Amino acid sequence: MPGGHDRDDRPAPASMPRTPRPESAGCTAVSVKASLRQAAGVLLIAGSIEVQLDLREPARNARDAMKTPLPTVGVAAAFAALSCAASAAAGAPPPESPPMPEQHSNASGGPIRRAPTGHVTNYDESKVGTYTLPNPLVLNDGQPVGDASTWYRKRRPEILELYREFIYGRVPENAPKAHCAVESIDPQALGGSAVRKILVIRFGDAEPSPVARVVIYLPARRTAPVPVVLHLAFHGETPAPSSLARGDRSAPPSELGPVAKMLARGYAYAVYRYTDLQPDTPGTRASGVEALVSAPTAGPAPDEWGAISAWAWGASRVLDYLQTDPAVDAGRVALVGHSRLGKSALWAGAQDPRFALVFASCAGELGSALSRRDFGETVDDIAHNFPWWFAPNFQQFSGHWDKLPVDAHMLIALNAPHPVLVTGGSGDLWADPRGEFLAEVAAGPVYVLLGRKGLGTVEMPPLDVSLTSGELAFRCHTGPHAIMPEDWALLLDYADRYLR
Repeated sequence: MPGGHDRDDRPAPASMPRTPRPESAGCTAVSVKASLRQAAGVLLIAGSIEVQLDLREPARNARDAMKTPLPTVGVAAAFAALSCAASAAAGAPPPESPPMPEQHSNASGGPIRRAPTGHVTNYDESKVGTYTLPNPLVLNDGQPVGDASTWYRKRRPEILELYREFIYGRVPENAPKAHCAVESIDPQALGGSAVRKILVIRFGDAEPSPVARVVIYLPARRTAPVPVVLHLAFHGETPAPSSLARGDRSAPPSELGPVAKMLARGYAYAVYRYTDLQPDTPGTRASGVEALVSAPTAGPAPDEWGAISAWAWGASRVLDYLQTDPAVDAGRVALVGHSRLGKSALWAGAQDPRFALVFASCAGELGSALSRRDFGETVDDIAHNFPWWFAPNFQQFSGHWDKLPVDAHMLIALNAPHPVLVTGGSGDLWADPRGEFLAEVAAGPVYVLLGRKGLGTVEMPPLDVSLTSGELAFRCHTGPHAIMPEDWALLLDYADRYLR
């Protein structure tokens, strides 16, 4: 379902046993006690072992860290190819019978699946296994990254290229041109508190062509260009504007943010439906913007862009328009996405540094959660169920998670130095909230290298407690796979610090 988990909902065979609810699952605090220190701007924690890395002598310290034995404790390390060590999924035996794509759920409501590789969903922290994270601050040739210049000139482009070649695919050089036109302006929207503008973006020059409809709300009494919350959404503006104004509970369900509160705090709010740009179906390459650049008879190239790359690319095209609108400040745009669109938002922010802040809600596997952790959704699941989201090259990592050249901490780090807010839910174990927290921990050293601040801790906070002291922020709410009202409030508070 587009608005729910990144999963399909086919019926479960009755013979699949129910997995008992693990006591350690969910968003409870990391149980391993670990101290936190800074060593020349970089921190490294591995369970109960503390390793200090001094960037003034990076080569010697990196080698020492690699030699340090790590306990199997189910908590991520933050740096130097650490975390909890090697993937439990590598080399998984093939199933002896056809796979069951959807199984029962566990006691917490998390789906239990058996992937084509034979892997069965795990929600038990004691069975996460050990894994080693690729080091974001070591170049492909093994040389350490000891300063910001080397990160921007060498390491960041290397990581971007790995994602383009093996994960999301690369935007083609002949990507269609975006043509923008304002369709209508209502200066008295929402009871006079807003100006409502409808922007139409047509992609390509042929007819018919994909058209995205962007609804933009501006504070009516603004005196200067305002910051923008740009929402990449599943359904777009579902209720009528009058329902938004009066808070009509009888209006159709909506995923919209708190428009009135955003306007009152001086933000514009822009929202559009992701499938306007590229359909979210197995045959998507034959339609949308991808069809405008794909050869009609040839198969996709190994690194051809998947739907996530197309959705991310579309967000940048909306930003192109915002740069031409004098009512907004395009240098202060926060990009918001949930679930698969949280993945898209992170990838858009990684490629386009014009986005000033990214909020990824419940982005989970191949988004904000570590793929090497065997918990909830896995590479095997997502590669089988949603292959059109990724480059064809990505399929080689199904059953071989340890061979991934990247992991979620590197996607988050590509957004540095801009702020990234990640949220999860206690009822969304499929997205692995702890894995999302640990990915931000492991991205922290890149932010620190660039003179910013990470989460400031390796201890996962209790439910509904926010970590917002640095350019990396995290919250695990009580509740489901959704952006909760409290998450929207957190976003506005967090954005005030950077965009107001």
